[in-house]
Amino acid sequence: MIETEVLVIGAGPAGQTLAIDLGQRGIRTTLIEKLDKHGIHPKLERANARTMEIFRRLGLSERIRAAGFPRDCPMDVFIVTSMTEPAVLHLPYASVAELQADIRAHNDGNRPLEPYQLISQYTLDPLLRAEAEVTANVDVCFGHEMLDFKQDGSGVTARIRRPDGEVQTVRAAYMVGCDGGASPVRKALGIQLAGRGRIRHMRAALFRADDLFERIPVGKGRHYHIIGDPDFTSITVQDSTRHFRMNTMYREGENVEEKFRRSVGKGLDFDCETLYTGEWYQHLLCADSLGHGRVFIAGDAAHLVIPTGGLGMNTAVGDVIDLSWKLAGTLRGWGGPELLQSYLTERLQIGRRNVQASTNAAEGRVDWRAAYKPDINDDTPEGRATRAEVARVADIEQRKTNEILGIEMGYRYIDTTIICQEPGEGPDPDSRAYTPTTWPGARIPHVWLDDGSALQDHMTQGYNLIKLGPKGGHDTRALEQALRAYGAPLAVHEFEDEAPLRIYGHALLLLRPDLHVAWRGNAPPDDPARVAAIATGHGDPAGAGGRSPACAAAVS
Repeated sequence: MIETEVLVIGAGPAGQTLAIDLGQRGIRTTLIEKLDKHGIHPKLERANARTMEIFRRLGLSERIRAAGFPRDCPMDVFIVTSMTEPAVLHLPYASVAELQADIRAHNDGNRPLEPYQLISQYTLDPLLRAEAEVTANVDVCFGHEMLDFKQDGSGVTARIRRPDGEVQTVRAAYMVGCDGGASPVRKALGIQLAGRGRIRHMRAALFRADDLFERIPVGKGRHYHIIGDPDFTSITVQDSTRHFRMNTMYREGENVEEKFRRSVGKGLDFDCETLYTGEWYQHLLCADSLGHGRVFIAGDAAHLVIPTGGLGMNTAVGDVIDLSWKLAGTLRGWGGPELLQSYLTERLQIGRRNVQASTNAAEGRVDWRAAYKPDINDDTPEGRATRAEVARVADIEQRKTNEILGIEMGYRYIDTTIICQEPGEGPDPDSRAYTPTTWPGARIPHVWLDDGSALQDHMTQGYNLIKLGPKGGHDTRALEQALRAYGAPLAVHEFEDEAPLRIYGHALLLLRPDLHVAWRGNAPPDDPARVAAIATGHGDPAGAGGRSPACAAAVS
């Protein structure tokens, strides 16, 4: 029997990121993937700003940028009748290099530490696999299929079939299913998906056309939506700029390369090789639970979205980063009984929220496509009116896909037992626009320190207590002792810089290991033992669910 602490099923971006983070935390992890290698299915469009901040903390962001879409290429979005005709709407978006320069030039908390990065899953997956394979404490097993599992009060026992057909038994303290939309783990747990399934039957195709990107008449960008096409056809430039993904409704017997050439447009000859075609369905679904007992699900196993807004893989990475530190805390003994339970609450609300955001973006895309009329390219008053109406509607609705920084990194955890709640509603967590906040449950905003470093980069893997203002101005020893009494990893940081205090608005902040705010105040809490108990999942001794006066007394 093989023994491990956490057994992860599925080696897509979610499973591999979970394994890497667990390994870096010193947790023995076994990663199982039934395929012997990653495929070339072009499923992923981009890693968003929050995900890139997470990859930065894992030490991976620069490698991902080097492998992804070139830093100096614009990320523009076009709505066109073809890529050789003038754009009906052109939405310009800055290149990664321009975004990085903008982030460096501002210090107002309104920007992420890392901009998003266009990268294909067939590029990202091997990169994550290579990192997982050299991460201490992680065993990576491709070509291994989980047959079944059972759990008891102390762990999970799974039967695994090796590439040679031999069946092995693996014993783990916990198991996580990152095994995709058809998740055998989810099905075995009896967890149901709710929402809208099989909305459209789609086909994805991947083409290689080496010189096409440099020659596109309408202009360089990353995404081209073909209007006038009844099949919701879109073309996305992949990270190499030599490869193009086409998504279109499935038509039996259709020649996809011919459709790709028609979408590019007449009069533009280019060499083209079809590398992949495959079918998929659009879904807007979320699980009714994220786990039972010692078995959890994450990523596509827990929620399926239409890839409007790029909320699939990015939600998955958020899932596993929330789960990883809670597994580590529970396994190392400092996490209380509510720590792992909070994963079920926190990430289920984000999954549902992101499914709704994807729904809004998808419905907006239907709306601007519905404004199309066949006269759109006619040089007539009617044709110009059609063109103007499509552009007007798309200028509103397409932004629900491309301008959602608030959804990406403005989310916060609400009604969770491991956050010291404050009275009031707090900032709108569902806004597409990002507003920096340290409201408990929110991600700590990015801020530059006087020495040019990012405050986030000073944070450790454990809890982080930030003290702002003159050094020695606040005696937090009681809170520090209360946290360490549980054995929780804690680092204390004192910053006299003006910017953090101006942006954060509070002199003291306790951050969870995922850099979300657990407590804040302008003076040490009245009852530090209660704050420590709540933040580590041992519950509120007063039974107030984290809303006790001790949590809020120091906020004013």
